[in-house]
Amino acid sequence: MPAFHWIYTTWPDAQSAGTAARRLVADGLCACANILPGMTSVYVWDGNPQEDQETVMILKADGAQTDALRTRFVELHPYETPCFVVLDIDETHSHRGYLDWLKVSSRQPL
Repeated sequence: MPAFHWIYTTWPDAQSAGTAARRLVADGLCACANILPGMTSVYVWDGNPQEDQETVMILKADGAQTDALRTRFVELHPYETPCFVVLDIDETHSHRGYLDWLKVSSRQPL
């Protein structure tokens, strides 16, 4: 398993994303959450075309926390089928100091 992950998620709004982000960081399940409001999603749900405003949240975490992070994320998320997509971080080309910070910060509950 890669040592570090970015997790791409979507939320119905910035407020619900912010509430979840503060909880996930406080629980020590991720080091950081970036909240990007104002995204338009165009998709199909139950066979019907949809277009909604959503908020993107990117979580940055130690890979050792990913399973626990996903479990807590699903508990906090209002969607029936929330988006939680894990992207592996290429350690070879990443800044080592940043990765060290990610590792320490992902394991320190507040």
